[in-house]
Amino acid sequence: MAIMWLEKLLALTADRYDVTGAAVAIGHDDQLLEAATGVLNRETGVEATPDSVFQIGSVTKIWTAALVMQLVDEGLVDLDEPVRRYLPSFGVVDAAAAESVTVRQLLLHTGGFDGDLFEDTGRGDDALDRYVAYLHDHAHQIAAPGAMYSYCNSGYAVLGALVAKLRGGTWESVLRERLINPLGVRNMALFAEEAILFRVAAGHIRSQVARPWQLPHSNAPAGATPCAAPRELVRFGRLFLDGGVSTSGDRLLSAEAIAAMTAPQLTLPGVVERGGGHRGLGFELFDWDGAAAYGHNGGTIGQAALWRVVPAHKLVVAINATGADAPGFFDDLLDAIVRELTGLAVPPRPTPPSGPYAPGPAEFAGRYEYPMAAYDVIATRDGLEVTSTPLGHAAEWGDEAKTERYVALSGTTFITAEPENGSHSTFTVLEGGRFLYGGRLARRV
Repeated sequence: MAIMWLEKLLALTADRYDVTGAAVAIGHDDQLLEAATGVLNRETGVEATPDSVFQIGSVTKIWTAALVMQLVDEGLVDLDEPVRRYLPSFGVVDAAAAESVTVRQLLLHTGGFDGDLFEDTGRGDDALDRYVAYLHDHAHQIAAPGAMYSYCNSGYAVLGALVAKLRGGTWESVLRERLINPLGVRNMALFAEEAILFRVAAGHIRSQVARPWQLPHSNAPAGATPCAAPRELVRFGRLFLDGGVSTSGDRLLSAEAIAAMTAPQLTLPGVVERGGGHRGLGFELFDWDGAAAYGHNGGTIGQAALWRVVPAHKLVVAINATGADAPGFFDDLLDAIVRELTGLAVPPRPTPPSGPYAPGPAEFAGRYEYPMAAYDVIATRDGLEVTSTPLGHAAEWGDEAKTERYVALSGTTFITAEPENGSHSTFTVLEGGRFLYGGRLARRV
């Protein structure tokens, strides 16, 4: 692939979706291709470059998962032992759950407790310890440990605290010692005072610079604070392609750890999107035309990231953007890159069937909540009307209420009748109307 092609593709795609600034890096065999477009900050006009650093959001979770698997490799952690065996300070509101939640369940997002608790516990080295203490009185149980999947940021913050406890440092110091430095990563920052040494992106919401710049330090291991250039995510991806060995020859992960991280351990509820549908220990897993792929997405305040590894084609793709409100930007860019370099077709997102549509089941009507949003569901003659209202930190960050019409897609999965920013959203009703699932469980209240 000529670099000119990549530069043109990125610029045209960013323009199509009015993306403020973006950078992409592609590792294919031993080749690295990079491109950037737009600006990092509309107020300062600083241009995006391939070495610019963006917040990587929940892509961080794979770095945290790798630190946990290093502990497993060394025999210091058993995945199926309770978290409290290694982190006695861990606890949630439900005392029985606090005693039984395992390390594997946290890696798989099946711990069952509230996952979006972005409490700011300060910027000191004790931020994670204070956050773990906060969970005792605020992390309510949604489901029994191990029973259901619900994306859980707070669980990964706990894993970060576990790593720090067993290694005798902070999560950041362990990450540097055990992954960043051995991999030769340079364009990566874990604190704001490190980020200012680079060309650093500001988040943008509705084309305006977002404030605050970053999420609380307490959620760093889940993705609240780390920034990196796309090239460094390619470097990290190559660790998995090379069987856990860095380019300098250091073994950082065992083959068994990589297999556990990249093999299906959990089937997700609802309708498969973009070839997804399974989880490994940390990774999202995909099937593209029969070829396995894995990776993770990330989102912070006005910034987003996408990271994919396709082992059969020795391909790693990392895309970072600011002001990218539309999934279509990442979809179009990824689809074109994968098709050009592998010939594979990434499965499209689901679209609504043609009508006529069946009435919405009356038993699904009601109000559903999780810490970041409330959903008011009304049954209509041709589906369900859903009004989402931001709660807590989501409201503080500028999210807006909206009402959308959903129609039946498959089983108890519903899809928006009209696209927003070029794509349709889905949700699945579980347990006869007890939960609304769209990546996270919202409990009927």
